Amino acid sequence: MKFTFDNTELTRQGAGEGGCWLLTNGLGGYMSASALFSVTRCDQGLLVAAESPSRRYCLVHALREELDRGGEKVYISPRSREDGGPGDGAGCAVSLEWDGVPEWVCRAGSVAVTRRCGMEYGRNTSAVTWEVDNPGPGPCTLTVTPVFQMAQKGEPPQTPIPASFDRGRVEAGGLAVYVASNQAVTSVPVRYETVYYPDDERDGRRSSGVGFACCRVSLTVPEGEKGNLFITFSAEKPGRSGAEIVSECRDRQRGLEEGSGYASPEARELVRAADAFIAHRASTGGKTVIAGYPFFGDWGRDTMIALPGLTLATGRFEDAKSILRTFIHYERDGLLPNYFPEGREEPQYNSADAPLLFINGVWLYFERTGDAGFLREAWPTVKNIVSAYRNGTRYAIGMDADGLIAAGEGFDQVTWMDVRVGDILPTPRHGKPVEINAYWYSDLRAAARMAAALGEDGAEFDALADRARESFNDKFWMPDRGYLRDVLSGTPADTQMRCNQIWAVSMPFAVLPPERERGVVEAVGRRLWTSRGLRTLSPEDPEFRSTYGGPQLQRDLAYHQGTVWPFPVGGYYLAYLKTHRNTPDAARQVRRMLSDMPAILREGCLGQIPEIYDGLVPGPSRGCFAQAWSVGELLRVYEKLEEIGRED
Repeated sequence: MKFTFDNTELTRQGAGEGGCWLLTNGLGGYMSASALFSVTRCDQGLLVAAESPSRRYCLVHALREELDRGGEKVYISPRSREDGGPGDGAGCAVSLEWDGVPEWVCRAGSVAVTRRCGMEYGRNTSAVTWEVDNPGPGPCTLTVTPVFQMAQKGEPPQTPIPASFDRGRVEAGGLAVYVASNQAVTSVPVRYETVYYPDDERDGRRSSGVGFACCRVSLTVPEGEKGNLFITFSAEKPGRSGAEIVSECRDRQRGLEEGSGYASPEARELVRAADAFIAHRASTGGKTVIAGYPFFGDWGRDTMIALPGLTLATGRFEDAKSILRTFIHYERDGLLPNYFPEGREEPQYNSADAPLLFINGVWLYFERTGDAGFLREAWPTVKNIVSAYRNGTRYAIGMDADGLIAAGEGFDQVTWMDVRVGDILPTPRHGKPVEINAYWYSDLRAAARMAAALGEDGAEFDALADRARESFNDKFWMPDRGYLRDVLSGTPADTQMRCNQIWAVSMPFAVLPPERERGVVEAVGRRLWTSRGLRTLSPEDPEFRSTYGGPQLQRDLAYHQGTVWPFPVGGYYLAYLKTHRNTPDAARQVRRMLSDMPAILREGCLGQIPEIYDGLVPGPSRGCFAQAWSVGELLRVYEKLEEIGRED
């Protein structure tokens, strides 16, 4: 999809800085700034380099662009003021066009400056190019001054740090970055400046940081001529020119869309979005999934939820296999890492859902590809997980006598509603969570079929599934309410109306009879559905919180108490289609429910789906501006819609 923003939209107070764009390099590194080309968050930058997906550094933070026309100086790129508004240069942007990469046209008098950005895939290298069209009168000079941060992502320096520039290499804070250009890169005395972060301040984060400048590049264009300038930034010695990097980045993004096989423009854009999250992890030698930009690294739960959409719905089967292999290697006691640390630290295994979703991922991969060789490779891990859950493992995870899975005790955080605030668990779900047991049942049925495909007897898995199904329907279903309990814990939390029950309908092997499936879909649709996603708690609940924002404590207390999440709505749409027999009429209804998608892709981070929205009236996006499982789950919906369309 192509998104175009004109001068009116970009210069409206706060509008241009409210949106952003994102380019990535397949390593976990990225390039991101606001629609006005300013930084409004401390972890935005024009080169955020990845040593690994969970260890990243903001090297190049922003650019200051100044156009000199015969002594009259105009600032092209804005910077946020301390009061949160756009600063100098905000009125120069004439247009922004997004078609997988950003392109601006900025005008100062008769001079037009076209700016483009790109990131080199597989390298910590980014580039910015400028084309200056100068009809006159007289020559003009564009001077670009990089502002460096040179710090771990999300931790901007609060005081000046010693810095140096020598022969194209900037050093500060134990980090280095190379600066190259088709014009001379000249040294200037180190100058420190305060960079303000209005988006961070609104969320109770650091409101400012200290950046520095130590070099600059200038291009003079005579009257009646055009001139071209590029600058590359690299954690390694740069290779390709900036123009080549930008061109290759654009071609790669267009290739992803054109090769997607989808008819829907929204689905094609989501295929491009999906690519941003798939990254290589050197420590495991395989692919992984970045959970969300700009805050998150690669997490096990997020990876397993996002994997079917990001890889299987996009035909990236080798990536799917690589990701699953990584987790096969790290399985311990039937558990999978929820977080990969660096160095010699042990991975964290506090996730009851990641192992179950791994089994689901193996099944969906095999169902899609028929790859018996990989199934045979994954099968011992599948059996280890089932055995560990049946007999009990860490974090109080294990099967009870009724065949259902219990999980969590004390301050364990083992489901996706995993916020802990000191000694407070805002969403306590210790006991038997509904989605964990929906996953368990579906996995047991899948395991029986995988066993048969490998020539083994799967009767034991089916027997366990039979017992789980009987107990699930007996204990989770509330006949008086017509939907499912959220958890079996013997506390008031059990009967709260939450979105987790939707997966009891949308999993490959459903645990409910058809009439109960319809009840769940209808109840969730009435109380939790919004055009942006599903609420995590019904507005009728006294614990419902309508907005997400402010200091971290305030945000954490609202995170799963009504806040709207896009990723569960994928399960809702798939469940809706299923309970309406996947008919063309049902597909048309889901498309109507998805009618806001162009606006969603345009708001926030261009071409991406965010992490969350406010609960009562979902407006501007919140949290991560690009979230892997949000994109993945909605891609699965578009895949199903196009499958129904082909059958129509």
